[in-house]
Amino acid sequence: MHARIFQPSRATTQSALGKTREWILEYEPATARRPESLMGWTSSADTLNQIRIHFPTREEAIAYAERHGVEYNVQETAIRRIRPKSYTDRFRLGRPN
Repeated sequence: MHARIFQPSRATTQSALGKTREWILEYEPATARRPESLMGWTSSADTLNQIRIHFPTREEAIAYAERHGVEYNVQETAIRRIRPKSYTDRFRLGRPN
């Protein structure tokens, strides 16, 4: 079993950071997905890829994985840098595009 621990990124259609502060432990798929012959849905024999466990901190997610003997990779999130801009800068002459 191999898992990935990460913080989800914000939705591209949203400007708020809701649901991006928690850490998620998600198992990597062990088998490939394939279309089911009868219904045509995508299916997999591995049921662990349906599990997503939410944790408030990264350390709690790592402790859970170590306690249950799960190999894991931690994906660090990029630091979001917000450059303050003035409303009048939008109408300034010679501004970069």
